[in-house]
Amino acid sequence: MKESDKNIENLIDKMMSETTLESPSIDFTSKIMAQIQVAEKSGAKVYKPLISKSIWFVIGLGLIALMVYAVFFGGTDNNLEIGKLYADKISTLFSGIHLSKNVLYAILVVPFMVLIQVGVLKNYFDKKYQV
Repeated sequence: MKESDKNIENLIDKMMSETTLESPSIDFTSKIMAQIQVAEKSGAKVYKPLISKSIWFVIGLGLIALMVYAVFFGGTDNNLEIGKLYADKISTLFSGIHLSKNVLYAILVVPFMVLIQVGVLKNYFDKKYQV
């Protein structure tokens, strides 16, 4: 076994002495960098939101119009029996729950704070990873 290892090592030494090292062309680096720059420019995608700002504006106007209509034209005369039935069931369901003012304030304020935080973080990451 040891004799064959020596023969293999001699063969490898002989092959290595006969071959020369290959070197890249002079402008190899510039060609690679040019290909990388072309790939980066073509691969960049522009962020396009699913719902545009104009659509959000129309949705907001629609919600405001709905609220104005409910305040000015929605009277208490139009109550349906189904609405009263569900309101009574909901009020009896939650009648045993008593919350302190602090807990009530937390329940009301935390969702707004989360929404604000999401907006701030979105702007931060948009600026950080802007192409």
